[in-house]
Amino acid sequence: TPGVVMSLIWLFIFFSAHASQCVPEKPKRSALNQLTRTLLRQYDCGVRPVHDWTSVTTVYIDLILLSVLDVDGKTQSITTSIWYRQVWTDEFLVWDPEEFDGLNEISLSSDAIWIPDVIVTEFVDGGKSPPIPYIYVNSSGSVKNYRPMQVVLACSLEMYAFPFDKQNCSLTFRSWLHSVKEIDLALLRSAEDIANDKREFMNDGEWELQSIPSHYWHIHQDATDYAQIQFNVLIRRRPLLYVVGLLIPSIFLMLVDVTSFYLPLNSRTRIVFKVSILLGYTVFRVNITEELPSTAVRTPLIGVFFAVCMALLMLSLIKSILVVKLLHHNDKDVKQMSLTLDSEDLVSLNEDQKVPSGLDWLLQELASLRLALHQEDTENSAQADWLELCLKLDRVLFWVYLLVLVLYAGTLMLLWTSWSFA
Repeated sequence: TPGVVMSLIWLFIFFSAHASQCVPEKPKRSALNQLTRTLLRQYDCGVRPVHDWTSVTTVYIDLILLSVLDVDGKTQSITTSIWYRQVWTDEFLVWDPEEFDGLNEISLSSDAIWIPDVIVTEFVDGGKSPPIPYIYVNSSGSVKNYRPMQVVLACSLEMYAFPFDKQNCSLTFRSWLHSVKEIDLALLRSAEDIANDKREFMNDGEWELQSIPSHYWHIHQDATDYAQIQFNVLIRRRPLLYVVGLLIPSIFLMLVDVTSFYLPLNSRTRIVFKVSILLGYTVFRVNITEELPSTAVRTPLIGVFFAVCMALLMLSLIKSILVVKLLHHNDKDVKQMSLTLDSEDLVSLNEDQKVPSGLDWLLQELASLRLALHQEDTENSAQADWLELCLKLDRVLFWVYLLVLVLYAGTLMLLWTSWSFA
C-alpha cells in the first residue's frame, strides 16, 4: 500500500542520515601543508629563482664573530666560530598570506630550494659546524639562511712580536661559479655596524677582538667579473699570561747569573754556581717549549732572546772554567821554575865553596833571600797579569750581559706600550 511504501522510504532516509553521521569526516589539510605543497610542486632547486634570466640575484651577507678557538703558527691557520647570515629573494617562493590562513613566514628544507654557491676562499676545514637543515622564507620571497659555523681558515700569521702580536686574518666571500651578472653580493648591515659589533664575542679568552672591517670589490678572472666581500678579522693577543710565566722568570735567571760576576775569578764556587744556573735555565726552556709558537717562517723575538741568553750562559761558564784552569796551570809553572832555580843555586854554591867562613855564610844567606824575594815577585807579577787579563774579559762579558738585558727589557717595554695604545 502507499502508506507502507512511504513508511519504508522514511525509514530508509532515517537510517541513511544516521549512518552518514557515524562515518568520520575526512580531515582537512592544514594551511602550512597546502602552502608547502603549492610552493614546491613545480619548483626546480637547480635553477636560479628569477623569472627573467637577465635579472641579478643579490645575496646579502652578514658576519658575527663569536670566538677565536685556535691560532696555529706552524700550519698558518686560524680556527674561528662565527654566526653567518645570508638573505636573498626567491621569485618562485611568493604567495598571498590571505589565501593560507595569514601565514607570512614558513620554514623549508634547505635541500628543497635553490641555495647560492657563496664560499669562503680561505676555507681549509669545516671544523665541527652543527647541521642546520632548514631555512626561513616569507611571503615576499625573501629567504633567510642563518647558521653557526666553525671554520678553519688559512692566514698569514706574524709571530715575531709574540706575545705582543696582532693578527689580521680575512674571510673572503664570493660565488664559485656565477659571475656578477648573475649573483651580486652586498652587506646586510652597514660596514660600521659590522666592524664595531663585539657584543657576541667571547672577550675573556686569550685573544681580543679589535674590529672587523669589510670592503666590496670585483675580481676579474677568465674574462669574467666576480663579486667579492672581504671581512678582515683584526685580533690581538693578551700578553699578561706569557709575561708572568715566561718573560719575568727568564729575566730573573739572567739577573742571578749577572750577580755571579761578583764572585772571585779563581773561585771554583763560581763554576758550580753557573752550572746550577745553566741547568735551571735548561729545565725552564724545556718546560716552556709548548708555550712558544712554532713557525717555520720567522723566529719569534722571545725565542731569539732565549737563545742569546743560553749562549751567554755557556760563554760565561766556559770563560770561568778557562780562568781557573789558566791560573792553576800558571801556579804550577811558577812553582816548578822556583824549585829548579833553588836547586841550581844551591848546587852552584856548594861547588864554589865547600866550607864557607862566617862572612861568606852570611853573604850566601843574603843572596838566597834576595833570590827568593825575586822569585816571589816574579810569581806574583805573572799571576797578577793573568788575573788582570781575566778581569778585563770578565768585565767585557758583564757589560755584554747588561747590554742584552737592557735591550731586551727596552724592546719588551716598547712592544707592550705599542700594544697598549694600539
